[in-house]
Amino acid sequence: MSQKEVLNLDSVLLELGQFGRYQIRTYCFILVPILFSAIYNAQYIFAAADLDYRCKVPECESSPPQFETDVWGSWALPDGAGQCERYVPISSTCSADSFHPTDKKRCTSWVYQNEDTIVATFDLACEEWKRTLVGTLHSVGIFFALPLTAYISDSFGRRVAFILTAVAPAVVGLARSFSTSYIMYIILETLEAIVGSGVYSSGFILALEMVGINRRVLGGNIISCTFAVGQAILALVAWGIPEWRTLTRVLYAPSFIFLLYYFVIEESVRWLLSKGRKAEAAKIIFKAAAVNKKKLSPETIRQLTDETVQVEELNSTSAAEGKKESVFWQVIKSKVLVSRLFICSFWWITVTFIYYGLSINSVSLGGNRYVNYILTALVEIPGYGLSVLTLDRFGRKGSIMTAFFVCSVSLFGLPFIPSDYQWLQTSLNLLGKLCISMAFSSIYIYTSELYPTSVRHSMVAMCSMAGRVGQVIAPQTPLLMNYMASLPYLIFGVMAAIAGLLMLLTPETLHIQLPDTVKQAEAIAVAPRTKKRTDIIVD
Repeated sequence: MSQKEVLNLDSVLLELGQFGRYQIRTYCFILVPILFSAIYNAQYIFAAADLDYRCKVPECESSPPQFETDVWGSWALPDGAGQCERYVPISSTCSADSFHPTDKKRCTSWVYQNEDTIVATFDLACEEWKRTLVGTLHSVGIFFALPLTAYISDSFGRRVAFILTAVAPAVVGLARSFSTSYIMYIILETLEAIVGSGVYSSGFILALEMVGINRRVLGGNIISCTFAVGQAILALVAWGIPEWRTLTRVLYAPSFIFLLYYFVIEESVRWLLSKGRKAEAAKIIFKAAAVNKKKLSPETIRQLTDETVQVEELNSTSAAEGKKESVFWQVIKSKVLVSRLFICSFWWITVTFIYYGLSINSVSLGGNRYVNYILTALVEIPGYGLSVLTLDRFGRKGSIMTAFFVCSVSLFGLPFIPSDYQWLQTSLNLLGKLCISMAFSSIYIYTSELYPTSVRHSMVAMCSMAGRVGQVIAPQTPLLMNYMASLPYLIFGVMAAIAGLLMLLTPETLHIQLPDTVKQAEAIAVAPRTKKRTDIIVD
């Protein structure tokens, strides 16, 4: 079949308008669940936040017990505010000579400053590992969510996966707000992550596959900025509603409205074409053209309406790829694509490890924790803006590599700044977060451009799943400070430098159309470098 007979969706998108009214409307719908996904991804930071507490001293407590110990704390509690130990009582009275001056014993009950988090609700005092386990299990849930969502997305459609993962958190999240025990809480926390964490990746793919080549970066970074805004909104709502049960209900109840998306969100045209459902794809393309007020060329209309042309194209593609083999096994057999998979996986581990590691260490700074978290979230937006400005101008490789190296240098330098220059330490920390945020959003786009349509979501999900390793480990980085105060930042810097060097082993994808077949994906590595490389088609 001649080249003219091949239906090229990227060319059709040029005729439709790369980011016209239809795409903008679709984006507006997709951005709302993604904003909520940011909220759900981090809500445990406030629901399971640490609380001030002290040992309960029955001999001296008022009724009801008050957190402040006033005078008697100086002789009943070590340092006047013991959390896990108290002085051994000698008598049942409350006086200075009623307690042993040096002997201590383990506390068995506690008084909490407030009842806002699960630490008080489930009596988790002096069991820090139980509190931090909540975040770890949430990350484990994401690990399982990504391949599950990818399977649904590649098998049953992007829209199906997106709507399911947008609505499911509402059910599980509300159930969690009624938890009667710590075990029930962490089980539901993990389950909610499994059924709902795929909304970001499914929404990202659904949105990206309808955007033209020259608007992928803009579209991807709009999504990333929305995620950052969602994190800031979470902190604002938690600031106003600190009690975790009420907060959880307020955050999760709105997601039931996403059931209506069944009537307003349409399937990815690229996915429909990859499944041979040309009639459905053509209907959506004609609708998009009408909404964007664009007129399709007669040749494009003919290709969309002529069943013979479409069937011959699909058959020729199948023959070229090996009809008896699944595309997934073709990817596994491809040394080029497998090497990309390992490299991409390391990138994802690096960006998630540094991204979440810096966030965790940042919120421990002095001051209002809600304000600190808001600043930590909003500093990502300039990083995403730099991604928009650089990826299409300087290329994917150069931009991402620079972000990794600047992040590495800033984090390497941070431990050597004297404590008197706290403003400079904060600036370097924020610079590192800005650069890793830029790399994070860019890696999403770059990874999706390296793999063929039929397994694109699966490959992105596999890399993202590997990245969850970094997210699971990140909460443990503060423990490294017990051995060396600067050790976490030195590890962050080394990993960022290695990730930057690995960019030398992958191809540039600037202005290249999304590959639909394994051969097209492999051809990116050997395609001649031109100013506009938008014509790579493998027959």
